Amino acid sequence: MTDLAGFAAATWMRGVRVVQVPTSLLGMVDAAVGGKTGINTAAGKNLVGAFHPPTAVLADTDVLTRLPEAEFRSGLAEVVKCGFIADGAILELLDDDPTGRRDTAELIERAVQVKADAVGEDLYDLGRREFLNYGHTLAHAIERVEDFGWRHGEAVAVGLVFAAELAGQAGLLTRAEVDRHRSLVAAMDLPTRYAGDWDTIQSVMRVDKKARGATLRFVVLDGRGPGEAATPTILTDPDRAWLDAAWAAVSAEGTP
Repeated sequence: MTDLAGFAAATWMRGVRVVQVPTSLLGMVDAAVGGKTGINTAAGKNLVGAFHPPTAVLADTDVLTRLPEAEFRSGLAEVVKCGFIADGAILELLDDDPTGRRDTAELIERAVQVKADAVGEDLYDLGRREFLNYGHTLAHAIERVEDFGWRHGEAVAVGLVFAAELAGQAGLLTRAEVDRHRSLVAAMDLPTRYAGDWDTIQSVMRVDKKARGATLRFVVLDGRGPGEAATPTILTDPDRAWLDAAWAAVSAEGTP
């Protein structure tokens, strides 16, 4: 709902101030923060939207005690994404408690800081902010193919595993690093597989706003630096064999 409220504020009288009051974990760490607003259409996820930063974001974590577990887990997918791309302490906290309930306030604070740092440097998604799309190229395609019947975080969870598998195929991540994505996401009780038609998924990914023309672009992690944590980078037009292998690793019959 914060996406919709932000989009309305961006377009009414060519822009009025908006204060976002998210009531879900997903809203607190992602949708309400950063100033990207948008609505879903038959053409795809958030293809109609605007950049319109909120005047303030008020997040009352007490409301999360009443949030259904499935919705809370969905928000955690965006939290763990921030851990993979920028803040290893998030991963350590979720290793210790995959439910995220014990350290909710710290997880929110750290995830928001990751996003704020990226947005502060790159409001219009031309550089560093793109890394926040880790896992989202496949995720948005899943959401579109499923007519937005999948929760965003569930789709992102599968997208994170896919992106890790793709990086592994490209020689950017070790098998252990790839497997850590799958094991942590699974421990958080989020899906790691998706049953769908690969040709359809690919065609939808090619019209995603992160693509350039019909060229696929994925945020992946590069762990080749000796003794350093993996860092995000853009993998452009990956080899078809890499894509097929990554898809085979996440493809399965069933629902999340």
